[in-house]
Amino acid sequence: MPAPIATALPARVTVPVHSALPLSTDLPEDIDVSDVVADVSDDGVSAPSDETGELAAVVDRAAEHGIKLSIVVLDEDPGRDSQLRDLATEVGAEEGGTVLVLSPSWVGTYSDSISRVLLESGQDRTYTGDAVVSANHFVDEVVEPGPPWALFTAVIVAIVVIASAATFFAKSRRASASNGGGTAKKGDSAPGAGTTYERQKP
Repeated sequence: MPAPIATALPARVTVPVHSALPLSTDLPEDIDVSDVVADVSDDGVSAPSDETGELAAVVDRAAEHGIKLSIVVLDEDPGRDSQLRDLATEVGAEEGGTVLVLSPSWVGTYSDSISRVLLESGQDRTYTGDAVVSANHFVDEVVEPGPPWALFTAVIVAIVVIASAATFFAKSRRASASNGGGTAKKGDSAPGAGTTYERQKP
């Protein structure tokens, strides 16, 4: 009987280092997240000193409506607008709540309590070039969302379609009725029908 063949199996499978590590976040250059978080932890604001007071008032107003808001303002636009959202996500992971990041031309947000749809609706109102005005507009929108214009448009389109269909149906019915009446009149003058002659006077 042949001797059994010994098979050596590896004790563990080696995973490449790069696949085990989390992907790095794409943040704006020269931004230290720990510094931003330290500023935000103090009064909810990380911004140039001349805007801090007014932005802190916006944070307080949001808190009155049950929203924990942090506002970060950058002096310059980053290389990509997506970097603002990544920065907001990093700050939100540390502080929680809702984070609004503003640069001169772009905006990024994060929230663990507000839907992405509402956040983006608030973002649409922040392109003003003024951080304080933009932050106030953002709070206005997330606290009291504006009318759902897309829904209104869909309802109006549906009404127009239904009205057009009803008009077409009514015209078709009238056309069918007219054709039926014409056929009946032709039958009245068919051959064999009685004819009346008027007697002429002599």
